[in-house]
Amino acid sequence: MSALAKDFVDRIRSVIGSPIPGGSIGLHEPEIDDLEQRYLAECLDSTFVSSVGAFIPQLEQRMAQITGAKHAIAVSNGTVGLQVALFLAGVQPGDEVIVPTLSFVATANAVSHTGANPHFIDSEFGTLGMSPEALRETLGSMSVEADASLPSGKRVTNPATGRRIAAISPMHTLGHPVRIEEIAEIAEEFGVPLVEDAAESFGSFVTTRSGEKKHTGTFGVTGMISFNGNKIVTTGGGGVILTNDDELGRRAKHLTTTAKLPHKWEFEHDEVAWNYRMPNLNAALGMAQLDKFDRFIEQKRRLALAYGEAFADAQGMRFVFEPERTTSNYWLCAVQLDEPSLAVRDELMQAAHDAGFLVRPMWNLLHKQRMYTGAQTASVKTAEALHASLICIPSTPRLANHIR
Repeated sequence: MSALAKDFVDRIRSVIGSPIPGGSIGLHEPEIDDLEQRYLAECLDSTFVSSVGAFIPQLEQRMAQITGAKHAIAVSNGTVGLQVALFLAGVQPGDEVIVPTLSFVATANAVSHTGANPHFIDSEFGTLGMSPEALRETLGSMSVEADASLPSGKRVTNPATGRRIAAISPMHTLGHPVRIEEIAEIAEEFGVPLVEDAAESFGSFVTTRSGEKKHTGTFGVTGMISFNGNKIVTTGGGGVILTNDDELGRRAKHLTTTAKLPHKWEFEHDEVAWNYRMPNLNAALGMAQLDKFDRFIEQKRRLALAYGEAFADAQGMRFVFEPERTTSNYWLCAVQLDEPSLAVRDELMQAAHDAGFLVRPMWNLLHKQRMYTGAQTASVKTAEALHASLICIPSTPRLANHIR
């Protein structure tokens, strides 16, 4: 084991201690206790365990309250939530959507599920997310024409493919907000709708230039938050679509619930739609989790501070802090190598796994995934460097209780 690998493991251990003999400390584990069991029992006793029940509107109302969005529509998972969010923004088959190549595969898959094509661009070191400079450079190479049929009055076309650029979908990596104000301004300048992939950033806020504190996922036309089992709050599987547009909020609910028209007994539907409803059983689990949400955020930020102090004087690596003018949920804490190297990254990860710390790398870059190798891709040198230098370390909220 190299000195760097030993130092990496020792600094993690100095914060959260060692696993029990023969055990391990996971990357991000949900907290399930008596509260979740009580809410789930209440749901079971009601017999409303599927797509109707009291917990679903409760969860939607609580999410709107926390995020500040006018509408929060519960869905069965984050991927379908992003798919519908893109559809509501006007993405159609044959279009292109600009996304970061450094993201979980669901970001690109949601685009593909609309029938559109992902167009991959670079990230930046400061936020780990979509680079506004890369976005502007990409859009600057496009053809822009007047088109009265589109809400913005502009049609942006990729001259290399002839396809319309229908949306921009930045992802808030590891919970850290991107420079969303700049991205939103560029999107508005070019007349391209902004759809935020806020899957990982529930509880993350941006302090705008005007001093307003806004939740991620509320800057664009639509946004999405995930409640997957490894997220800060989980419903087992699920998510919400966010929007401040009343008509889009109504459409989101209608289209994700099979477009059924209200009636006491008739099954009348007025358009082809989806059954992407969150079951009441999942919403019950989510409501118990939301009752703990403030504590989860406090614990995660306290854990991040402890990691930051532990790695403060490290040589060859550093802890990744939240970007300026943001309050991050620190969904996954991460350490970044000073010099990108897949070999060194993997050596440190192997040493951590051998010690029982289940760290993980960033996702493989999307433009290199076999189904997307033919997609339009800009220069992505920063994303490649981030992929070769970032390691996510144990981030479960309750680990804050074991800070040494």
